[in-house]
Amino acid sequence: MTELRALSDRLEIEALRGEFTDAGMMRDYDRFASLFTDDGVWKIPGAGVELRGRAEIRAGIERLRGGWDYFVQTVHPGWIGIEGDTAAGRAYVAEFGRLRDGGSHSNHALYHDRYRRTPEGWKFAERVYEVRYLDTTPLAGSAP
Repeated sequence: MTELRALSDRLEIEALRGEFTDAGMMRDYDRFASLFTDDGVWKIPGAGVELRGRAEIRAGIERLRGGWDYFVQTVHPGWIGIEGDTAAGRAYVAEFGRLRDGGSHSNHALYHDRYRRTPEGWKFAERVYEVRYLDTTPLAGSAP
């Protein structure tokens, strides 16, 4: 039973990480915020962003996404370590897009995560975005 529980936990955490990307890309801000615990934290240190609690996270994602003309984020699975009702993990990210001010942005980054099991399932207790490579060269393409 323990192995089955561990597999189930991993699948739920991977689904949570997928929901995060989908909700952000689809501008589903309520769903995005619901993926965090009530006291969850979302940080983007390179952009000076630190949001605490679902209300701040919801307002923050709407404000941040509002600055993009188009935006694409691709996330690749990384490590997950589960210890009872808490877990930690990493995911690898590639992003690109054009800002409404005309600037371009392409990066490779990591999410450093802490997860907590709740009555509603696994949620982010903390998600920290660490950019490892950034390119602001104007993108040659455009949104269709």
